[in-house]
Amino acid sequence: MPLSMASAGTKLEIIGFRGGFGMRRRLADLGMNIGMEISVITTRQRGPLMVLMKGSRFAIGRGIAHHVFVKPK
Repeated sequence: MPLSMASAGTKLEIIGFRGGFGMRRRLADLGMNIGMEISVITTRQRGPLMVLMKGSRFAIGRGIAHHVFVKPK
Protein backbone atom coordinates (compact mmCIF):
# COMPACT_ATOMS: atom_id res chain seq x y z
CA MET A 1 0.00 0.00 0.00
CA PRO A 2 1.20 3.58 -0.46
CA LEU A 3 2.60 5.38 2.58
CA SER A 4 -0.09 8.03 2.15
CA MET A 5 -2.74 5.42 3.11
CA ALA A 6 -1.06 4.39 6.39
CA SER A 7 -2.63 5.35 9.69
CA ALA A 8 -0.89 7.08 12.59
CA GLY A 9 1.01 4.92 15.04
CA THR A 10 1.83 2.09 12.62
CA LYS A 11 5.26 0.59 12.03
CA LEU A 12 5.98 -0.11 8.39
CA GLU A 13 8.67 -1.53 6.14
CA ILE A 14 9.50 0.16 2.84
CA ILE A 15 9.09 -2.32 -0.03
CA GLY A 16 9.45 -0.09 -3.08
CA PHE A 17 9.23 3.27 -4.81
CA ARG A 18 7.36 4.50 -7.84
CA GLY A 19 8.43 7.57 -9.75
CA GLY A 20 11.20 9.06 -11.80
CA PHE A 21 14.87 9.54 -11.09
CA GLY A 22 14.33 12.86 -9.28
CA MET A 23 11.78 11.36 -6.90
CA ARG A 24 13.96 8.36 -6.10
CA ARG A 25 16.97 10.58 -5.57
CA ARG A 26 15.03 12.85 -3.19
CA LEU A 27 13.93 9.84 -1.14
CA ALA A 28 17.49 8.49 -1.09
CA ASP A 29 18.73 11.90 0.09
CA LEU A 30 16.27 11.65 2.99
CA GLY A 31 17.74 8.23 3.79
CA MET A 32 14.76 6.14 2.67
CA ASN A 33 15.84 2.77 1.36
CA ILE A 34 14.01 -0.44 0.58
CA GLY A 35 13.83 -2.70 3.63
CA MET A 36 14.09 -0.01 6.29
CA GLU A 37 11.55 0.44 9.06
CA ILE A 38 9.59 3.67 9.48
CA SER A 39 6.76 4.73 11.77
CA VAL A 40 3.93 7.11 10.95
CA ILE A 41 3.61 9.69 13.73
CA THR A 42 0.76 11.86 12.49
CA THR A 43 -1.48 11.87 9.48
CA ARG A 44 -4.15 14.42 8.72
CA GLN A 45 -6.76 14.70 6.02
CA ARG A 46 -4.66 17.40 4.37
CA GLY A 47 -1.03 18.30 4.63
CA PRO A 48 2.15 16.29 5.11
CA LEU A 49 2.65 13.06 7.04
CA MET A 50 5.08 13.04 9.93
CA VAL A 51 7.23 9.92 9.92
CA LEU A 52 9.91 8.64 12.27
CA MET A 53 12.92 7.17 10.52
CA LYS A 54 16.29 6.32 12.11
CA GLY A 55 15.37 8.34 15.21
CA SER A 56 14.55 11.52 13.23
CA ARG A 57 11.20 13.02 12.33
CA PHE A 58 10.45 13.98 8.75
CA ALA A 59 7.50 15.70 7.14
CA ILE A 60 6.69 14.07 3.81
CA GLY A 61 4.17 15.59 1.44
CA ARG A 62 1.22 13.47 0.37
CA GLY A 63 2.35 13.53 -3.27
CA ILE A 64 5.69 11.96 -2.40
CA ALA A 65 4.14 9.62 0.20
CA HIS A 66 1.84 8.27 -2.51
CA HIS A 67 4.92 6.98 -4.38
CA VAL A 68 6.45 5.13 -1.41
CA PHE A 69 5.11 1.58 -1.00
CA VAL A 70 5.11 -0.04 2.43
CA LYS A 71 3.85 -3.09 4.26
CA PRO A 72 2.98 -3.48 7.96
CA LYS A 73 5.87 -4.69 10.11
